[in-house]
Amino acid sequence: MFSPDPGFGLYVHWPFCLSKCPYCDFNSHVRGRVDTVRWQQALLRELDHYGEQTAGRRLTSVFFGGGTPSLMPPETVAALLTRLDSHWQIDSDLEVSLEANPTSAEAESFAGFAAAGVNRLSIGVQALEDEALRFLGRQHSVQEALEAVDLARRAVPRFSFDMIYARAGQTPASWSDELRRALDLGPEHLSLYQLTIEPGTQFHAALRRGELPLLDEELQADLYEATNHTLEAAGLPAYEVSNHARPGAECRHNLTYWRYGDYIGIGPGAHGRLTRSGIKRATRQHRAPEIWLERVETFGHATQSEEPLERSQRLEELLMMGLRLSEPVSRLAFEREAGAQPEKLLDPRKLHTAAAEGYLVLDEQGLRASSAGRLRLNTLLPWLLADI
Repeated sequence: MFSPDPGFGLYVHWPFCLSKCPYCDFNSHVRGRVDTVRWQQALLRELDHYGEQTAGRRLTSVFFGGGTPSLMPPETVAALLTRLDSHWQIDSDLEVSLEANPTSAEAESFAGFAAAGVNRLSIGVQALEDEALRFLGRQHSVQEALEAVDLARRAVPRFSFDMIYARAGQTPASWSDELRRALDLGPEHLSLYQLTIEPGTQFHAALRRGELPLLDEELQADLYEATNHTLEAAGLPAYEVSNHARPGAECRHNLTYWRYGDYIGIGPGAHGRLTRSGIKRATRQHRAPEIWLERVETFGHATQSEEPLERSQRLEELLMMGLRLSEPVSRLAFEREAGAQPEKLLDPRKLHTAAAEGYLVLDEQGLRASSAGRLRLNTLLPWLLADI
């Protein structure tokens, strides 16, 4: 899996959903009607805007995220993918991922997305218990999820699905049993997220009212360990904090993020990282869908900000992303982003202490977090970065 080349990706954000899940803090919106023709033309215009700035680069991945991208017409996906080689060299092994919800109507579109050029589907299963799905505000049943996974398996070469754990009432034993049922479906990749309560969500409001029970931190840690143990034994080790895959089946687009490579973000609220003339810039598109649409139609893009990142910011982002992986943050990456080796950039005493306690490993390849270190990144990273 380890590669010194982080790749170059394109992220396309489709902001619309059928309903808003109570745990979701993503830029997603419910609309009664969407003018898909206008949206297709606007996405193409913003793609062209960034394509002109990055012409000739080798594109290694495309990711349609949201929102619910499986609500997009397959014709829109096809139009965007057809435009790619107008701007970039296309990698011979281009990964094209699309997130999908397993409702019956959307699952029927899987063949259409495959015909458009999608070769990897990521399905929001979230749970294999109907009661849990209702708690999570999902619009599908377990049976619909199983049917969607089967359709994905037949439609595209690669598929993955998401699940959420640390739900009220879960134990390591019950979660391990649910994971084994998930593994019986034959995925090559699983994204397993611990339930977190984010400000502004329905769950956050329920928590403040005292209506949402939470698991204690020790039980959450036990569930994390049970996740790693069960998936490791099944041949899908954790290559990132929340992502497990058979060797060679990792999500290449997300690896570009975690390896701190460049990527374009188009669509409402999309973020990007682009390096030009040795300067890495953080881009962000306008968040509100209707304002984004109007600005693209007026200006050809809806970029709200494009800010050069200082060396300290690049180092911070490099570590925040890279230490999530089981592979090291390479020495080449430290040189590329911050101009020096980790021993020169970080406090040697802290590196030694973290290594002695079993949280970090620094060797000839670079710097990586151990499994115990990845579990404690929320504490480890601020401490490590405090002096930069």
